[in-house]
Amino acid sequence: MHGSTHARTGAHAATGPGTHVGTRPRIRSTTVVAVRREGRTAMGADGQVTMGDTVVKGTAVKVRKLKGDRILAGFAGGVADAFTLFEKLEEKLERYPGNLTRACVELAKDWRMDRYLRRLDALLLVADTTHLFIVSGDGNVLEPDRDVAAIGSGGSYALAGARALREHTEMPPAEIVREALEIAADICIYTNDRIQILELGDGGGA
Repeated sequence: MHGSTHARTGAHAATGPGTHVGTRPRIRSTTVVAVRREGRTAMGADGQVTMGDTVVKGTAVKVRKLKGDRILAGFAGGVADAFTLFEKLEEKLERYPGNLTRACVELAKDWRMDRYLRRLDALLLVADTTHLFIVSGDGNVLEPDRDVAAIGSGGSYALAGARALREHTEMPPAEIVREALEIAADICIYTNDRIQILELGDGGGA
């Protein structure tokens, strides 16, 4: 991966679903994967939300469209924290219209430096038809080399499946995302098969 805005680069894994703050289990959510191909971008997620080792919801919505349905965003990690970050991302998109890269970089800066925001525990996956970013709380904005990215406890399984399907089949992004999430659901106990997928683009680009 490349495009880090901070010296500490590399892979980032979401904190485990059983993470506790004090003695209270965090409400956590996984897995999200996104794929770009030939002018189309798809992003999807499973529906499972856990509190400690207990499933508290199986049909959560973890991906959404922003900025007039031109941006896709998904989250893994603390649910309440992620919604706060979505709001901050929307503010940045309003401030830097048409510049997703700048909006993500500015969000990452605030996330790392702001005393309140830096306590938020989540990862964001953000994409349009030309860019795909993982945004994390340590100030990194990472753009994958192969137009495939995944986050969450099942992210590594989804990423492996999506990369293989993109490189060795002609499947469109939405189908790749669905297959990758089904693979993750078969392996990761914190990922289920209640899948939601959103898509951008008409296939007219590269």
